[in-house]
Amino acid sequence: MNGRFLLDTNIVIAIFSNDNLVMEPLEMVEEVFVPIIVLGELYYGAKKSNKVERNVTRIIEFAQSCSVLICDTETSRQYGDIKNLLCAKGRPIPENDIWIAAIAKQHELTLVSRDDHFIEIENFPTITW
Repeated sequence: MNGRFLLDTNIVIAIFSNDNLVMEPLEMVEEVFVPIIVLGELYYGAKKSNKVERNVTRIIEFAQSCSVLICDTETSRQYGDIKNLLCAKGRPIPENDIWIAAIAKQHELTLVSRDDHFIEIENFPTITW
């Protein structure tokens, strides 16, 4: 497997769990990116956990080892387009996931996620590991 992939939160959590369904394909990809929104979701989960310090340290180490993509004006334009199309269809998805999709579209990346609702976004390449 090759290509350029953007990882959703549930995939990063699977990496933290050393899930073979994620680890094996991850070893065969060209480039992997993580959106800043995913880091925010991870920090939120860490703060709610019983092992806050350990989980925060894990996130910091993970973020330092990968390419993190941030939001800019082009991301905002993509977000607006995606949200408008979803609202017109009457098929909203969580706000953070719209931002994640916007980053993926902006950078022409395939999103790796275990969430089904991304299929609501037309012409949006996703893969499940």
